[in-house]
Amino acid sequence: MNRGAAAPREEEEEEEEEEEGFYDCQETLEPSERRRGEEQTDRLQEEQGDRLQEEQGDRLQTDRLKEEQGDMLKEEEQTDRLQKEEQTDRLQEEQTDRLQEEQGDRLQTDRLQEEQGDRLQEEQTDRLQTDRLQEEQTDRLQEEKEEQRDRLQEEQTDRLQEEKEEQTDRLQEEKDEQTDMLHEEQTDRLQEEKDEQTDMLHEEQTDRLQEEQTDRLQEEELEFDDESLREEEQQLTEEQRESRRQESFSLKEAGNTHFKAGEWQEAQRCYTEALCLCPVSFSRERSVLFSNRAAARLHLDLKDKAISDCTRAIDLNPDYVRALLRRAELQEQTEKLDEAFEDYKRVLELDPKQGAAQSACMRLPQQIQERNEKLKEEMMGKLKDLGNLVLRPFGLSTNNFQMNQDAQTGSYSINFVQNPNNNNR
Repeated sequence: MNRGAAAPREEEEEEEEEEEGFYDCQETLEPSERRRGEEQTDRLQEEQGDRLQEEQGDRLQTDRLKEEQGDMLKEEEQTDRLQKEEQTDRLQEEQTDRLQEEQGDRLQTDRLQEEQGDRLQEEQTDRLQTDRLQEEQTDRLQEEKEEQRDRLQEEQTDRLQEEKEEQTDRLQEEKDEQTDMLHEEQTDRLQEEKDEQTDMLHEEQTDRLQEEQTDRLQEEELEFDDESLREEEQQLTEEQRESRRQESFSLKEAGNTHFKAGEWQEAQRCYTEALCLCPVSFSRERSVLFSNRAAARLHLDLKDKAISDCTRAIDLNPDYVRALLRRAELQEQTEKLDEAFEDYKRVLELDPKQGAAQSACMRLPQQIQERNEKLKEEMMGKLKDLGNLVLRPFGLSTNNFQMNQDAQTGSYSINFVQNPNNNNR
């Protein structure tokens, strides 16, 4: 830069020398002050030019330094950017590698799970096959055992039969020998005693059979139906019907007397005879007789027949409170709780102040519910046993099926559980 600035300066000095030579000519001489002023001006201009050139050089140098500094900054920025890009690429590569490793681990885990599932399925298949083989072996052993037991029983039966026949033959021979050895007189006496005992036993047995047959025939004669009585009454006059009603009334009073004395069998017989005589057209009288006979049969522990008599009494007189109450009590004793509850409700409709019916209507609903729950539990237990019997060949049980009841609707939903034992922990 200094070398370039010196060349113009030399040219200016040469021009000044030429000018001085020019002014030295006599034709062009001017006063010295003017020349000094011009020289001073030229010198100032030269200095100013030099200064401007120096400033321009400094400015150029500054610009070049700035350019160099900018280039260095750009290079640094580019270097940083490249480093960041390299770091980003490296991080992406590391992340990609890590994702690939995780994916590989996941694939390996899935493969292991599939292998484990296949192995479990094979084990379950083997277990099912083993169970089936065990069942077949058990059945075969059971059949062989039964065949062996049957064979042993047959052999034992045959052996016992042979021993029995041998013993019989031996006893017969001994008896024959003893018989031959006995005296004829003793034989006659024994024969007479035997004949007497046989006659006595025969007479007692004959009497007992006749009594049993008589009682059975009497009972069969006393049992009747309304149709046969109605057909028989069609042939009777009004006087005969009234006479029969009076006779049945007398028999009813006799039955009441036996009943009060605790003679239940006689009371039942009197009520039955009264029913045989009382005309069918007298419904209320017959209803009372059926109810009274039901009371007698209750004491004889003939509850089913007593319930039947109460039903016939109610059929003849639907508003007969005593018969309804008696049938309700009998049905409750025989655990027919629903029927008993209906009879008690009917009694309260006819007689709202009946204390026994009120108490029963408050007591029976709870008993009916408890009975139904018990029956439900028994039924569920039987169904569970049946389900286990069906599911066992498949390696399952009813424990694999959970039953949940909806509190609002009361319906049930069934959910399958693979490992019920693990869920219970």
